[in-house]
Amino acid sequence: MLKLSVLKLQSETLSNARLTIGCILQLRTHSDSKVDNRQQQIMARGLPKKKLIPGVKHIVLVASGKGGVGKSTTAVNLATALAETKPSLQVGLLDADVFGPSVPLMMNLSGEPLLTSENLMVPLVNYGVKSMSMGYLVSQESAVMWRGLMVMQAVNKLMFEVDWGPTDVLVVDTPPGTGDTHLSLVQNLVVSGALVVTTPQQMALQVTRRGVTMFRKLEVPIIGVVQNMGSVVCTNCSHKNELFGPEIKKFAQDLDIEVVQDIPLHPDISHCGDEGKPVVVSHPSSPIASSYRDLAHRVRHFLKLESSMEDKV
Repeated sequence: MLKLSVLKLQSETLSNARLTIGCILQLRTHSDSKVDNRQQQIMARGLPKKKLIPGVKHIVLVASGKGGVGKSTTAVNLATALAETKPSLQVGLLDADVFGPSVPLMMNLSGEPLLTSENLMVPLVNYGVKSMSMGYLVSQESAVMWRGLMVMQAVNKLMFEVDWGPTDVLVVDTPPGTGDTHLSLVQNLVVSGALVVTTPQQMALQVTRRGVTMFRKLEVPIIGVVQNMGSVVCTNCSHKNELFGPEIKKFAQDLDIEVVQDIPLHPDISHCGDEGKPVVVSHPSSPIASSYRDLAHRVRHFLKLESSMEDKV
């Protein structure tokens, strides 16, 4: 009898111990959950809330990990092609490269912008495209020597202190790299998509891969990759000669993105840019202009603007 009582007491003690351990584990799990939520709240405080630019429907970033791959040329010709192919489409072009603005030269624009009654800068307009750049605010001879915080303040002014509306598509020409400007744009704005521009050399593709990784980490949709200067067109017979191998195709397959356009090396592109008259405007019937118009079509399709814009035309 005594043996049975001892066994019963041991069983009850074990049951109580299990219950106590279960309660401790539940409390610990609840406590850990509260700590995780608290940490997420603290981390979220340091991130700016994404805002819409008043009057702007879609923002498209034109980016490249490496400089000198034709990013600004692509941004300018894309913007002018969007405006030229769909006159009902309101197009803007933001030059976010504070240190090396190229848009003023390529769009043949200069001078300080006017101010509205609300103290907003009025974009300068040419070829049916509204544009804003640091190049309009400083002289051509001036060197912008600013640290990160000042650069972010300048980019913020170009985004939110400009009378952009109404604008259906705002094309943003970003600086090379994956630095402060890109983070400021993506963390502050609701970005509809990004175009990644590169040349087909391994050196450029390696840096461009980092740019794609950055956008994916920041959850920015990637429209596709634009290959620049991968081939050359003969000025006599218009034959297209490939300068590199199939590196761009392997690059696109590895990253599961689409090559949305292949722009060859052609003297008209650089000459027209230097003269401030994009090739889409100066040589509208050329194959090069047709390539940029096709790129504009792909961007409109990605943004789902085709049907709504067709109805308006």
